[in-house]
Amino acid sequence: MKIPEILIVETVHRPGALASVLQVIAEAGLTIEHLTSLRRDQDRTLWEITLEMDEEADRSLYGRLDGLPAARFVGKSDRVFNRHRGGKIRTVPTLAINSQQVLRDVYTPGVARVCLAIRKDPQLAHDFTALDRTVAVVTNGTAVLGLGNIGALAGLPVMEGKAALFSDLVGLSGVPILINETAPERVVELVAGIAGGFGAIQLEDFAAPECFEIETRLRERLDRPVLHDDQHGTAVVTLAALISATRHSGVDLRHSVVGQIGLGAAGTGIVRLLRAYGVKRVLGADRDAGAVRRLEGLGGEGASLQQLMERADIVVATTGVRGLIRPEWVRSGQVILALSNPDPEIEPHAARERGAVFAADGKGINNVLAFPGLFKGALEARARAFTDAMLMAAASAIASLAQGEELVPDALNHAVHEKVTAAVRAAAGAG
Repeated sequence: MKIPEILIVETVHRPGALASVLQVIAEAGLTIEHLTSLRRDQDRTLWEITLEMDEEADRSLYGRLDGLPAARFVGKSDRVFNRHRGGKIRTVPTLAINSQQVLRDVYTPGVARVCLAIRKDPQLAHDFTALDRTVAVVTNGTAVLGLGNIGALAGLPVMEGKAALFSDLVGLSGVPILINETAPERVVELVAGIAGGFGAIQLEDFAAPECFEIETRLRERLDRPVLHDDQHGTAVVTLAALISATRHSGVDLRHSVVGQIGLGAAGTGIVRLLRAYGVKRVLGADRDAGAVRRLEGLGGEGASLQQLMERADIVVATTGVRGLIRPEWVRSGQVILALSNPDPEIEPHAARERGAVFAADGKGINNVLAFPGLFKGALEARARAFTDAMLMAAASAIASLAQGEELVPDALNHAVHEKVTAAVRAAAGAG
């Protein structure tokens, strides 16, 4: 698995010094993700170089850098850790508590009036609490990123990241909830027990197949929106990318043969939404016979990996297996979305070299484009559940903002999330 490695290198300020550093990195077969000049002191420059290095990468690179006549390997940066230090989120008041009168109004004794009003009419909680702006971000840590079952506490940085994105992109408060249980019935009981304080529930990083039962039972039990983001957020962004790709290439998505490699949470969610969108034929490949049966229950057809590559016009992969798709399997004119992070099943450039008309990985096609607006729209509509119409509206909104040859727009563009919010809110109202 590729993890960012951030090197600090000092070079002499003269022509070719930085180029010699970059050449050593290139010879090691590594790609530079980011390059920043930290400072220049007289005749020397200090550089921060971000690389993606997996466990097998040759760390003798550091010695080779240090041996250059015009450079010195200083060490590694703690930039990523520094940005996590103290956590990434906090709770702040929506008004200034700057006088005794304000204190008495928002706390005791004034708050008692609001409590009694809500007891009399529970719907008032929507107006006089943060219920409609608060999402529980719940995990048990059984399927975190590509790291697997690392436990709820180790998954907390991811949950904080989700909460930070909720706040920054759509102004919602996300609250991480860690559950040290794996049995679906226990998870359902615990989530149902705390659901009353939240307008919606986002399930995150729950492993398949338990995630399907957990989400289904919570949807049946709760009167507020529940969404397993690994399934449906990923499905929405994938559908958006496919709408864009087929529009660019003049292909009818609904009449294309779509192949889904990997039928875990994300893959199953993608198949389900594509079928709801009207895609008539979906092939699926997975080593797990139970996963293939779920696919068939959704109207898909099981296939081997090579059969799928031979028959599918569009290929989506969500296996977490680096390099699974061999370049020679790619057919001219195919659309290839290899979405596993951080290591795709095939690098986009390799797929394009073999004739893929469009190819992308999970760095750009990321569910951060979907989940903020999905939840904001659902909460603004006071929806009791997410519907396929809401998911498809979100996908169409995302696709409509892609420009040029883009499959999806920039996730940090706030206009994207505003449009997704409005589309989801309208679809919820229409339902």
